[in-house]
Amino acid sequence: MSLPDRQQRLAALRDTIADIERKPVLADRRTMLAAEPGEGFPRLAGGLLQEVFTDERRNSGAALGFALAQAKSLLSEKRLAVIYLQLSKHAQEMGLPYGPGLASFGFDPASLILVRPTTMVELLWAAEEALACKAVAAVIADIADHPKILDFTASRRLSMRAASAGTSFLLLRYGTGREASAAHLRWLLTPTLSARKRFDHLAPGPLRWRVQLEKGVLLTQQTEWLLGWTQNGFTTLDPANRAANRHAAGAPLPRAVPAHLAHGLSETA
Repeated sequence: MSLPDRQQRLAALRDTIADIERKPVLADRRTMLAAEPGEGFPRLAGGLLQEVFTDERRNSGAALGFALAQAKSLLSEKRLAVIYLQLSKHAQEMGLPYGPGLASFGFDPASLILVRPTTMVELLWAAEEALACKAVAAVIADIADHPKILDFTASRRLSMRAASAGTSFLLLRYGTGREASAAHLRWLLTPTLSARKRFDHLAPGPLRWRVQLEKGVLLTQQTEWLLGWTQNGFTTLDPANRAANRHAAGAPLPRAVPAHLAHGLSETA
């Protein structure tokens, strides 16, 4: 094959891939469960591979909160568990989910199962096995680095396993780089100013974060949301009205933290 012919074939292949990327990846109506315009953040069906990006590792708590909020909506009588995967070395650097904190936001720590493999090969194997389990509502993988093994082929395999089992898979990623992947949806998450407390405007109030849809198509056609959190799930604010959002006092979370969660944190964190 001559060089010009090879270049033409490569250019045609790039155009084909670009065209696939532009097509709605949520064509299956089973996955297109989204709120109508004006009803807030969509409640997505299970069986999706989602990437949740944030620029810096210090935002890992916000990214995990966003993933857990989605995972909570998928819990049911048959799907009772959420699997959280993180390499053991990253758990030492970045910490683990905190049991009392989860309980204060209405997420039962008993529903979260922590898995801390030592290598990415073990983590990906555990992810595939967890996705195939019908008792699992969602799998969350917290990936601090950019491992070469997590390439397009690996993401395609995970995407197909998630879709066939109906189990959602949420990948937490960090940094500004974007590798090619088979994710149905890709989110960019940015923490923003919290609301003000009712009696102390200098104290941090209810948390807020901004999410942008970088990849994928939803029925709402909306691509950006300003979100808060209550025990009942997301609360959606107007991204354009920053002043009102800053001064709006969110309802406090009255849920008491059970005393036993303060003990044996290795079991509940």
